[in-house]
Amino acid sequence: MMNVALWITAGVLAVVCLVGSSKMFVPQAKLAAVGSSAQWVLDFAPGVLKAIGAVELLAAVGLILPAVLDMAPVQVPMAATGLVVLFGCAIVMRLRRGERVTITGDVIYLVLAAFVAWGRFGPTPFTG
Repeated sequence: MMNVALWITAGVLAVVCLVGSSKMFVPQAKLAAVGSSAQWVLDFAPGVLKAIGAVELLAAVGLILPAVLDMAPVQVPMAATGLVVLFGCAIVMRLRRGERVTITGDVIYLVLAAFVAWGRFGPTPFTG
């Protein structure tokens, strides 16, 4: 049962990261036009946004492919740990901007990533 929960959680996080990786391709002004919760992109240079998008794309791949292909499956909890750091930084950024209302999603994603990291490093690792 835990294995299924970890797979579902990793899948949800992978989809979130794939959507977030659009920062690599969508212009900064278009991202900012999405709404008030996206105004943070104006605080960063376009190159930094592309780097954040690339990290999210790599995280999405790292959450799924190593386990599916049974090649270095330890990368799954490592990718999840990287997401904990990424979402932790997002929370700090939102707190600095005074965006306490929009912080909820980042906190939820951080908890989900921590769950995958804990589950795959601990009680339900891949044996590959």
